[in-house]
Amino acid sequence: MNLCLVSMSHVFFRAVRAVFSSKTRFLSLPCLVLVGCVSHAPQSAISDKQEDKWPDNQLADFLSTRCDDIWNLSGHDVENNPLFWLRGIDCAQRLASVDARSKAAMLDDDTWQDAFKRGILLADAKITPVERRANVTRLDTFVVNLPVQVRPVYQLWRDGQTLQLQLSEERSRYSKLQQSTDSELDTLRQQQQHLRSQLDTTTRKLENLTDIERQLSSRKYQPGSSSAAPDSDMPKQEDVKHDEP
Repeated sequence: MNLCLVSMSHVFFRAVRAVFSSKTRFLSLPCLVLVGCVSHAPQSAISDKQEDKWPDNQLADFLSTRCDDIWNLSGHDVENNPLFWLRGIDCAQRLASVDARSKAAMLDDDTWQDAFKRGILLADAKITPVERRANVTRLDTFVVNLPVQVRPVYQLWRDGQTLQLQLSEERSRYSKLQQSTDSELDTLRQQQQHLRSQLDTTTRKLENLTDIERQLSSRKYQPGSSSAAPDSDMPKQEDVKHDEP
């Protein structure tokens, strides 16, 4: 009702202004008559505020569901809800490895639901790369059975597992490279020790030869040695020759 009064007063004000105009005084009289006949204010074809469009089907939010109870839920509406799987991933990351393996052992992998639950539980349970790859490969066989609304969550989870496998491969490659490098370093150390030992042996031999040469040289120039006597013996030999008949 208020809206109608406001609209009427607005129209009435414009009509009065038109009536008292000097040029359009007589032309505006029909407008006053028409204004009195309007029962409702005209509504604009363009709304000032558009109503928010919400989806027809609302999804249940599992954010408040306790992690101890999340894996006990099942059913079509639950398992087709991507928020259920997001909550499951969040809860699985908080579980201890032993508890996660225990819960996963109670599930089969005959359906995509159980296989996905097992994969989520074991993802952060300190499994080996072989086990992780086996879980991903097993889930890939159920891709055609996954609901459309769950596939984005599964793809994000699978991408995370693929990155984990790549990280494991890089670590394994680095470990092998490090082992190979360590082995080569050990070989080089052994060769260095062998060469050092040979160098020490050769050095000692040279030192011994130098000592021997020094000793021989010192004996050669000592007085009364055999090396200094030949010049004094020569005249004696000549005397002996002269005495012969």
